[in-house]
Amino acid sequence: MSSFDFNNDSHRRFNPLTKTWVLCSPHRTQRPWQGQQEGPQLEQRPIYDATCYLCPGNKRANGEHNPKYTSTFVFPNDYAAVKSDQPDYPQPKMNGITNRNNNNSDMDDGQDDLFCVEGVRGECHVICFSPRHDLTMAEMTVDEVALVVQQWTDSYKYIKQERPWIRYVQIFENKGAAMGCSNPHPHGQMWCTERVPQEPQQELVAFDEYQNKHGRCLLCDYVKRELAQPEKRVVMENDSFVCLVPFWAVWPFEVMVLSKRHCTDLLDLADSKQEQDDLADILRRIACRYDNLFECSFPYSMGVHQAPTQSINPQEQKASHLHLHFYPPLLRSATVRKFLVGFEMLGEPQRDLTPEQAAQRLRNCSETHYKEKLKVSTTDI
Repeated sequence: MSSFDFNNDSHRRFNPLTKTWVLCSPHRTQRPWQGQQEGPQLEQRPIYDATCYLCPGNKRANGEHNPKYTSTFVFPNDYAAVKSDQPDYPQPKMNGITNRNNNNSDMDDGQDDLFCVEGVRGECHVICFSPRHDLTMAEMTVDEVALVVQQWTDSYKYIKQERPWIRYVQIFENKGAAMGCSNPHPHGQMWCTERVPQEPQQELVAFDEYQNKHGRCLLCDYVKRELAQPEKRVVMENDSFVCLVPFWAVWPFEVMVLSKRHCTDLLDLADSKQEQDDLADILRRIACRYDNLFECSFPYSMGVHQAPTQSINPQEQKASHLHLHFYPPLLRSATVRKFLVGFEMLGEPQRDLTPEQAAQRLRNCSETHYKEKLKVSTTDI
């Protein structure tokens, strides 16, 4: 029998951040680019849209008007998922007698191993990246994206200082209708909750366990291992950050952006304009490569994972490592998507294209946006 081949033989890969597995089946598609082929997607949007509730000066859903902002703009989400002014959820009495003061007659509020409830307070904010309605991060300049990074940092700092009851700030962007984004204006969100959400909580536990076992940071060690063999999964890097397809990636073209030095949160970058600019640079570059992959406005969900704003213990803060996840759904073209169904829902996630193959495809993509190339070609004609 021939030796094991990672590019041909099925295998599982372990994600140390979430303690989960992903099944890789590379033999199922020796030619991952087979399938529907399409021309460039050339959606045209106006610089300003009078009907957009995110454009400068326009009226929002709650009746307020946006200022005529010229860079970034933050405001409370008019349809927030969590609220700061709700009552506390009544917990059961410590002597085992259930507290029946809850007004919800259909909810058993006794806490046990089967029925557990926690109230969650918080705030939700919208962060407009640009006053221009027609741009995406891939089409913005590095300086423009740097303003977004600065706004993320300022907002994180404000919550940390002014909202001591909030423990976690989840900054994210849903780009494209495929990711449920209802407004194409370039923007992201910031959900601030008094409890750490599940995925970052899993990572915090993994960071702590790795630190206790090895005396080192999990992602610092991981970055060093990946940079030692950049031809495998590294897509690009600069002085401060690296963008790579994780060894354990689930989505076909999933990437992580990680700080090379041990930064716990965005505030660690606040004193270094170079590091903030480097983060902006690598975000713009991966967004551009995504668009060029299938010559379309590539959809994704992107999120920043960092230290809680309020840590339970110093170790939790110290062990955290600043990184960003990009989860894009496209598989073979602008319209062929990856779905987690069947075995992937009932068993575990599965992928055909290996992370190494995905990284090579992204490395081969230009960082000159395909729309710019088309403009040049049209001008030449």
